[in-house]
Parts: sequence; C-alpha cells; structure tokens
Amino acid sequence: MKTISRWLASPWRRSAIAAALGALPVLAFPQPSLWWFAYVALIPWIALLRGAPTGRRAAHDGWWGGFGFMLAMHHWLLPNLHVFTFVIAALLGALWAPWGWLVHRLLGAGLAPARATAALVLLPSGWLLIELVRSWQGLGGPWGVLGASQWDVGPALRLASVGGVWLVSYLVVAVNVALAVLLTERAARVPAVAGLTAAAVGTSAAWMWAPRPHVDDRVRIAVVQPGVVKGPDARFDREERLTRELAGQDVDLVVWGESSVGFDLADRPDLSRRLAALSRETGADVLVNVDARRSDRPGIYKSSVLVGPDGPTGDRYDKMRLVPFGEYIPLRSMLGWATSVGKAAAEDRRQGTEQVVMDVGNGLRVGPMVCFESAFADMSRHLADDGAEVLIAQSATSTFQQSWAPEQHASLAALRAAETGRPMVHATLTGVSAVYGPDGRRVGSWLGTSAGASAVFEVPLADGVTPYVRFGDWPLHAAVLIVALWCLGEATRGLRPRFRRPAPEPPVPPAHTVRGSQARPWP
Repeated sequence: MKTISRWLASPWRRSAIAAALGALPVLAFPQPSLWWFAYVALIPWIALLRGAPTGRRAAHDGWWGGFGFMLAMHHWLLPNLHVFTFVIAALLGALWAPWGWLVHRLLGAGLAPARATAALVLLPSGWLLIELVRSWQGLGGPWGVLGASQWDVGPALRLASVGGVWLVSYLVVAVNVALAVLLTERAARVPAVAGLTAAAVGTSAAWMWAPRPHVDDRVRIAVVQPGVVKGPDARFDREERLTRELAGQDVDLVVWGESSVGFDLADRPDLSRRLAALSRETGADVLVNVDARRSDRPGIYKSSVLVGPDGPTGDRYDKMRLVPFGEYIPLRSMLGWATSVGKAAAEDRRQGTEQVVMDVGNGLRVGPMVCFESAFADMSRHLADDGAEVLIAQSATSTFQQSWAPEQHASLAALRAAETGRPMVHATLTGVSAVYGPDGRRVGSWLGTSAGASAVFEVPLADGVTPYVRFGDWPLHAAVLIVALWCLGEATRGLRPRFRRPAPEPPVPPAHTVRGSQARPWP
C-alpha cells in the first residue's frame, strides 16, 4: 500500500490514473454493451478520490476523471473535431471536480456510519446535478448519461418509466457507492448493506407496481435506410427505389432518415411530385427530412416534412436543438477557428421554435424529432403529453459509421419509449435503424450500419400515462433539493461558532494559602 501511495504521489501519474478510471463506465454503453459493468465501474475512481491526501487533490482527480469519461464517451468525434475534442472534454470534465471533493469529504479517513449513510444519498444526487448541467443543449446535450447504459435491461426500463433515465442514473451511482463502502470500510458496512437492500427493494417495487403500457392496436411503419450514397440526387433516387418496394405491403407510414432530401421542396416541385407518387403507390404518407436553405425565409433548416398523395401536407417540424459544432458553432466570433482544425459547421443552421404532432391518416398521430434530439428526455415526454402515439427520430450517422456512435444513438430510443409508454422509431440514412415498443423492448431486428434496405415493422400502440410523463423530472428536482439542504447545513454549521455567545467562565474558588504567603499576607 505504501508503494502505491508513493507511486501516486506524482501529480501527473495520479492525474493519468484518474482519467483512465473515469473512462471505465464507457464500457457499459454500446458498442461493448457490458451493462452490468456500470454497477461497479465507479468503484476504482471512488477509491482514488477518497484516498486523496487533500480535498483539493480530490477535486483535481474528479476533474481528470470527468475528462477521461467525456473523452472516452465522445472519442468518435476525434476525426472531425481533432484537438477541439480534448478542449470539450476538459471543459465538461470540470463538472466532476466538486463531485470529487464531495467523495473525499464524505468517504475520507475516519468514515463513520452516519457519513456513509449521507454519501449514499448525496453522491448520487451530486452526479445527477452534473448530468443536469451538461444536458444543456449548448454544452452538447445529455449524451452518455450513465443510466442510458441500461437501455436493454428490463427492470431498468421499468424504473425509467417512473423517473426517467435520471432515476436509473441515481440507482447506478448509489450501487457503486454502497459497494465501494462495503469493500473498503468495515465500520460502515451496515449502511452499505442497507443501501443495496433499498436499491433492490425500490427496483422490485417499480417492476411490480409501476403501470404497464396496455397495447390496444398495431400499425405498420416502414423505414427506408439507403446506406452511404454520395450526392443528394443519387441519395433521393436510391430512397425512391427502396420505397417502391413497399408497394402492396399495407404500410401506414413510410419514414426516411435525416437529410434524406437535400433540396427545399418548394424550389424542387419535381421532387414533391415524385414523393406524392410514392405516397400513392404505397398507400401511406411519407415522412422525409429536408436539409436545405428555405425559400420562404433566410437560412438553412433541418425539417421533418410530411408528404401525402397530393404532395406536402403542410405538416412541418423544424429541428429545435442543434448539435454544437456539427450544426452550429457556439460563440462563433470566438470559436470560429474550430472550422480550420476540423469539420465544424461552416454556416449555422437555424432553429425551430416549437414541437409538432402530425396526423398521418387513419387517426395515427406521430411526434418527430431529428438526430440527437432523441437524447433529450423532455422532448419525447412533451410529445407524448401532446398526444403523439408514436415517437420518431430521423437520424444520420454516416460520418461515424465505423465507431460506437450509431449503436449508442439507436439505444437512446429504447429509453425514450420506456419513459413515455409510446413506441419509438429510429430511422437513419446510415447507421442503425431500430424500433422499440412502448415498454422499451426491441421490435424486430436492427438495420445495421452496412444495410441499404427498406423494412416494415409491426409497431404496437399503447394508451395510458407513465409516472414520468405525469410527474416529469422529479429525480432531478429531488437531487437539487438534497444537495441544497446539505450545503445549507454545512454553511450553518460553519457559521454557528461565530454567532454563539461565549459561555461564562466558571467561578474560581478562593485559593487556600498558608499564612504569610504572597497570596494571603499576614494581617
């Protein structure tokens, strides 16, 4: 142990180890998909933080661990953003510095059962605050939320229907903290076991008593994935051929991926006519995604456009949450240099202003989202609350074909489906196209990154409202309250000595002296 402590005395070695340990949870996400590893992945990092010589050093280790986690989570951006990927990871990693200090403060030397109990509540809450802050679209959005690693685990999906992905994140961190205490501190094993028991009981309660979606109907939705095709005209031709293969298959809706149409349909009436002809041949509306400069207003928009047998129906959704650097550059006047070192957006896309629920015929109502908007739990929740029966994400990951990004992106739809109790269709140009039922379980097979095909899915429809849709992001609100109350308690404890009136000194009994002494001279 002393040898390890001496080896970690070097700040650079310690920082490198912290970054490596922080990166471990990424193995629980797709593509490795070692979902079980999420429940132990934080233990080595927690051990490093609690053993830091000072709280300041623990904050540094938290920062470096956060840097490692963010860099590993977004490593597939390196070919596009180059050195800027490291800058982004360092900025976001700073969010874990207070968490590192908090781990050291609660689990440091002399750990008592009371502090261990507080850690089981505060450390998961602190982690949720980090996920809340970095979920802001301007900071890149909630990609890599820890609970998202459990996208294919039935009990976790049931938990998501109660408190969203945030409740799953809380559970994962709480289990890691409890196991870390159980393995390293004999005196605090009772609260650790109690914490693990509470996690098991809470998950079992959600599994047994949370409302289950009631499937009352099914619709046939087709996904058209053309694969990697160069040029908007060639891509449209390919999508048109694949869509014609759906004729006679009794589909209710055909969905194309993100940027599937590279021209504004008002400027290209020939494309509108070809899409309308496809709608008549298949007997279904076609939901395309237009990535082009609009003719009716300035700027480039990414828009979901519904086309029926008579042409565009007028239903249109303009993407609201854009990808930083990919679709716009934040503070372009300061950070515009990113275009010179990578494939950052040369021109900012324009934002939409509101979400849209579309009626695609036969009473079916769908709620479209574009690209990484499927990472935002609040967007799918609002669509479900507005009456969407099917959630749809139109995406394209052609830039990241050979990375972990396509699988990570497709897995998010499972969580959104479980949270809302509504099925979700994830349709891509390239990458992974997938469909999930209202319980978050997969429907049919994925269309993988190498596929260029059209496929029809029997999508189950469900009614009812999940607790998450009804009550919203209550785990985040609870986490904010818990941390705020703790901070208030710490501040009060620190101020208490200043305002406490000094206690009166006890009376000093008279001294008993010998006659003639200096204290009692002879009269």
